[in-house]
Amino acid sequence: MNLVVDLNSDLGEGAGHDNEILDLVSSANIACGFHAGDPGSIFATIQAALERGVSLGAHPSFPDRENFGRTEMTLPSPEVYSTVAYQIGGFQALARAAGGRMNHVKAHGALYNMAARDRALADVIATAVFALDPKLILFAPLASQLDYAATELGLETASEVFADRNYLADGSLVPRSRADAFVHDPLEAADRILRILGEGKVRAVDGTDVLISATTVCVHGDNPQAVVFVRKLRERLEIEDVLIAAPAAPL
Repeated sequence: MNLVVDLNSDLGEGAGHDNEILDLVSSANIACGFHAGDPGSIFATIQAALERGVSLGAHPSFPDRENFGRTEMTLPSPEVYSTVAYQIGGFQALARAAGGRMNHVKAHGALYNMAARDRALADVIATAVFALDPKLILFAPLASQLDYAATELGLETASEVFADRNYLADGSLVPRSRADAFVHDPLEAADRILRILGEGKVRAVDGTDVLISATTVCVHGDNPQAVVFVRKLRERLEIEDVLIAAPAAPL
């Protein structure tokens, strides 16, 4: 197939198997302390990623540790801006202290999902990222409000899809509250990713095909079966001659 795609995972969230995941992915989205983690866990995860040559990314969220950042919040734009900038800036400092460089930013949970459809929120996030480093890559669903906001500012984006989540007909993720939210079989997930890479389509839960594109593929690290899932997914992609590599930030 001779294609290239990034494998990313949300880490530093206390799942207990980050090192095993880091052996398999090319990008790490590391929790910045507002939904999970603390300075010690951030630094340790950065170090572990650097030891394995895994690309570093900040994973900022709403200030919502109680609900793991998965509850939608309505906050004033200045508060969102300062919250996101604070998390990215702190991560940037720890990455430098560890001898590394942050490559990307990926919003977490409700912040990500809301920004995908809310242009005002997307503008706040993209502006905060751009202000800290205009060469950072912002992970976002293709043709989402977050993608549009970043692109108009001049930020590089990486089109993200989710290997372990199902999709609705409008291209959004099936809510976690539904029984059909997740894809549990890594081989089924691999078939879906290969179709996305080859055809630019994914089958939604209602049976329709949705146009989609992937530069980076996420597998959630808080899944108890995440290590097995990512290993089998990666093995299948490599069998099909898909190169696993992180997106390169602009020079």
